[in-house]
Order: sequence, then C-alpha cells, then structure tokens
Amino acid sequence: MKISTNQATMIGCISPIFWGLSVSLVRTLSETLGVGKGLTINYLIALVFVFLLFGIPNLKAMPLKYYICGLGCAIGTSMTFAFSLGLAKDGTQTMEVGMINYLWPTLTILFAVLFNGQKAKWWVGIGMLLAIYGIFVVLSGNLLIDFKAMWSHIKSNPISYFLALWAAIFWAAYSNFTRAWAKGQNPTTLIFALDTIFFNAIWLLDLAPSYPWNTKGVLFAVGSALIMGSAYGMWTFGVQKGRIEIMSIMSYFTPVLSCIFASLLIGAKLTHEFWVGVSIVVLGSFICWAATREKTRSSN
Repeated sequence: MKISTNQATMIGCISPIFWGLSVSLVRTLSETLGVGKGLTINYLIALVFVFLLFGIPNLKAMPLKYYICGLGCAIGTSMTFAFSLGLAKDGTQTMEVGMINYLWPTLTILFAVLFNGQKAKWWVGIGMLLAIYGIFVVLSGNLLIDFKAMWSHIKSNPISYFLALWAAIFWAAYSNFTRAWAKGQNPTTLIFALDTIFFNAIWLLDLAPSYPWNTKGVLFAVGSALIMGSAYGMWTFGVQKGRIEIMSIMSYFTPVLSCIFASLLIGAKLTHEFWVGVSIVVLGSFICWAATREKTRSSN
C-alpha cells in the first residue's frame, strides 16, 4: 500500500506522544534495575518488536557515511540520554535534564535549514530563540533568567546536564542524516540491535549500578520497550517519507506530556516557573510552525 506524504507525517507525529513517556520510563528503569540491566532488557524486547514491524533493512543500500554518522549519532543519543537521566539526583532534576534534551526539535529544524535545504521564513529563528528561552526559564526558575541560579543547577550535576545536551544534538543530527543518506531504508532494527549490545556490555562489565530483579522493573522494561520501539520506528518512517519540519514542530508538545507523566510516575515537583518555561517552549513551536507553513503555501 502506498503511503502519502501527509500519512507518513501523521505516523511520525505519533512519536512525540510516546516520547512524552520516555523520560519517566528510563528514570524508573534506572532506579529499579539499573541503566545497564534495565535498558538491556528494554532494548532486547524492543528489538524483537521492531524486527516484526520493520524487518531488516537493505544493508547494502546505505552508504558507509550513514553507518558512521547516522548510526553513530543514534547510538550516541541512546547512551547520553539514558545516563543523563540515570545520573539525575531526583525526579525534579530528572525533568530539568529532560527539558534540556527537548532542545532537539529546535536543533532538528536548525540543522535541516543549514544542511538539508529546508526552507523557512526568517522569523523561524524567533521561535527557536523562544524555545531556548523557555529552557533557560526552567533551569533558572525565573522568568528574567537568573543565570546565577541556572549555573548553580548545572554545577550541582554537570555531567547529567551535559549529556542531555549532547543527546539533543545527536538526535537532531541523526534525523537529518537519515533524511539525507538512508536511501529510504528504515534502520530501526539495526539501531536497536546495537543498543542492546552496548547496554548489555555496560551491564556485564558492571560499568553502572545494577539492582536485583523485581516485578516493577520488569513490567516497566516491557512497557517501555513497546513504547520506545514504536516511537523510534514511526519517527524514522516519518523522517524519510513525511515532512520533517512539521514533525519537528509537533514534537515541541512532547515536554508538556513529559511533565504530566513525570508528575504521575516519578513524583517530580514542578514549580509554576517550570510550567511557564514549558509553555514558552510550546509558544516557540507555534511560531516555527507558522514560519514553515507560510513558506510551504507560497511554494505551492
């Protein structure tokens, strides 16, 4: 069955809904089973799931530069994202770290404009700046951006915040590399196989804390596997065959869902300023959407 561009875009736009759960799920796995053990089980189950959905891509069709850059960024995303959340001190800091990671939609559009020929009005930059400003509000706890407070937050756990930023950069790069070089192949199964190997190595080599088997951890591993596997595959499909600018802009709504889920699942205590910061990020998304949509209409 032939899938239209709009249908592929809609499929890709489901991913941000699932990703709204990812911060809470990865944090819970880190606390109940450990980063290595928990995510090994998660990715192993997800690997079977995505294999049944997408099969194995044509490995010969993808150029060497995609294996190095595209798959390298995908693995980099998994590692930095997992450890940034696992190293967070509590639920609230987990969400601060998660919000830094949510810079990836802005970076995806930026990279698409700079390197992938994406067209947009100049004021898409205003939306991007608003999204970044929203992150600063979240980290500083002040609408006027208290840089001293923000720096204090970062200094309290610099590795966690640093890894979250790199996770955002890696994913934005992966999205654009996949668009440009994957030759229509969906590498999701291959990526999950590599993730399984890497996290299994972390577990076996005892490179991160590991905890005894427990029912809660196993249930979260299974649920997380199904959610993350579906999200990853649908996003990659949408990136290849849909409109990446619309998908990226829709993904701005992920922080709102993530905050709601975090409040329910990991006990994150989110202040009024935190929610204002999230709202500013969403406002930035509308400005970016308007800029790209108007450009699309004029070109048609």
